[in-house]
Amino acid sequence: MPGAEDVDYYFRKAARVIDLSARVERMLLTPFREVKVDVSITLDSGELGTFIGYRVQHDDSRGPMKGGLRYHPTVNMDEAQGLAALMTWKTAVVDLPYGGAKGGIAVDPALLTPREQERLTRRFVQQIHDIIGPQRDIPAPDVNTNAQVMAWIMDEYSRMHGFSPAVVTGKPVELFGSKGREEATGRGVVLALEEYLKDAGQGTVRGKTFAVQGFGNVGSWTCRFLHERGGRLVAVSDTRGGVYAPEGIDVAALLEHDRAARTVSGFAAGEPISNEALLQLDVDVLVPAALGGVITEANAVDVRATIVLEAANAPTTPRADEILQTRGVTVLPDIWVNAGGVTVSYFEWAQNIQQFSWEEERITAELGRHMREAYATLARVVRERRVSFRTAAFIVAIERVARATALRGV
Repeated sequence: MPGAEDVDYYFRKAARVIDLSARVERMLLTPFREVKVDVSITLDSGELGTFIGYRVQHDDSRGPMKGGLRYHPTVNMDEAQGLAALMTWKTAVVDLPYGGAKGGIAVDPALLTPREQERLTRRFVQQIHDIIGPQRDIPAPDVNTNAQVMAWIMDEYSRMHGFSPAVVTGKPVELFGSKGREEATGRGVVLALEEYLKDAGQGTVRGKTFAVQGFGNVGSWTCRFLHERGGRLVAVSDTRGGVYAPEGIDVAALLEHDRAARTVSGFAAGEPISNEALLQLDVDVLVPAALGGVITEANAVDVRATIVLEAANAPTTPRADEILQTRGVTVLPDIWVNAGGVTVSYFEWAQNIQQFSWEEERITAELGRHMREAYATLARVVRERRVSFRTAAFIVAIERVARATALRGV
């Protein structure tokens, strides 16, 4: 998994382009707060389960810190540091009034019962409730967490602080969540691609071929929207394997199979394919939509797609990014491409603060506006500075955060 070192590499590369002072660079790279807590619960068996929880709060110069909570065995402080920094830059790229945070618990939730997951979540909130809040740090779903987990967090936090729906986003709509939140990241991924294709004179999604690694929330919604727009999905994979069908995959049928089997592996209308082989397919667009660090120095030379659309967080290592650039592959970076989720999370938070619900048409329209405006800014920086889209995104983000920091007089 990528850590703080990878994110800092991209930061420093952009900082050199804009001649950022060493003093400001040091300030922007240093996290505001890092927390590591013991999360012990009684398991259904009566035994004690001990887990470690993390929350890294990176920067709050532009507003309350914002970022997901993931439940995964690989969660550690270094990963949380890197992802928290990414959230700072991501929210700045799409110009949301937020800073960045990230965290989670080092646990495999598949090994816990639903009751154990609830106890674990509530215990974690008890450990960090004094450093999160609607105006301080607002968690959201991430890997292996969902609307139900967010509902438990809201409820436990509200027990201690009074009714607080705005303490988390990604909640069920029935518990003050936002319409359009579940599909927001996937919708934003496809909107990002459409903006680039239009600007680059490459037409639309229709008729283009796609390979998507990851079929969780982000990957599955991305596949649906690509299919709706006439894209030809030729391969999809998850942690248990994948399916390859050169003539195109019926996404509706794949979704039915996934609901029943809990994996895309074994889908009858296609051939088996590994995650590694999927990355090497000759397609127009490769969409890494699972965990980070999957495109590496070892396999970047084998990527045959002309566009890498980063739906996952930090899917490309720095060395791989350099290789792809040298080979002429366009990499559309995560801190813009997958910002649709945090953008609609912002809309949810605003609705909770206002105690007023928006209709889905407004949410979809506002999301489109944010993604388009962000692209226009990135494209301008790419042309003016003659840099990659990733470096342009970091330049935009760094300048906005540095300006806010300076204006606040910190």
